Amino acid sequence: MAEVVEAERTLRGSIGPRVRSGFPLAPLTSFRIGGPAAIFVEAEDDRDLSIVADVATATETPVAVIGKGSNLLVSDDGFPGIVVRLGRGYRWASREGDLLTAGGAMPLPALAGIALQHGLAGLEFGVAIPATLGGAVRMNAGAHDRSMSDVLERIDMVSISTGERSSVAAADAGFAYRRSALPAGAIVVAATARLAPGPDAEIRQRMEEAREWRRRTQPLAEPNCGSVFKNPDGDHAARLIEAAGAKGLRVGTAHVSEKHANFIVADVDASAGDVMRVIRRVQELVMEQAGVRLETEVQLMGPFDDGR
Repeated sequence: MAEVVEAERTLRGSIGPRVRSGFPLAPLTSFRIGGPAAIFVEAEDDRDLSIVADVATATETPVAVIGKGSNLLVSDDGFPGIVVRLGRGYRWASREGDLLTAGGAMPLPALAGIALQHGLAGLEFGVAIPATLGGAVRMNAGAHDRSMSDVLERIDMVSISTGERSSVAAADAGFAYRRSALPAGAIVVAATARLAPGPDAEIRQRMEEAREWRRRTQPLAEPNCGSVFKNPDGDHAARLIEAAGAKGLRVGTAHVSEKHANFIVADVDASAGDVMRVIRRVQELVMEQAGVRLETEVQLMGPFDDGR
């Protein structure tokens, strides 16, 4: 791990106390499980990201990005490289007419609230998605038959391999259901949404309906990562899981939620390995029963037993 030691030394010399070693990642995720990052960096501006890019390239140290950690499963072994999280310098928002632009660290529910303050409609669905804007853009997050791609106008990124900043029109970002074609090594540092004026009362009502739906249908009081599997074409992952008899399925310290079959709940002392074993068993049962291979929506960080 000589490259990690050298990377940490160089990063500390350039960025300072916002670089930490052996940093626990579990508290930064909604699952509350997983091991530490060998190096953790809270980036406040593009200069920090450029330094990380230079150091990672020079030392051949792997880099991963974390946002709100609500769609993430961190390995029990943690991540053997640099984990970057955008800091307060990327938590901002501005409005110009019907355009609402914000930094990548802005929580999506908070941004939906800002849209309401300006009387702008179209982002109400975001109030029920516990993600940062950057993470929501990259995975094309959505709810209630709406997705980020429905409102996005432009995306700003910084390459973690070159440190260079670039901008792409949303129409050229390759958006599809719960995915985008944005470069794997690019961090979304800002994005612009095109919204539309709307009555405050109607916007507020749609936001409250989204919140109530989430409270009614999801196990919010228990550690989970949100929807684990993507919905296959013409069907719902939760229905397939229930039909396969996997609702409530337990493996060690993790189980399929009894409230929503597309959620996996972690016990207090759960392991990421057990969550992964639940995922694989659910996939096997659904394949046996319906002939459908469920694709995971949750993102994996670090090494897992199956090499993923």
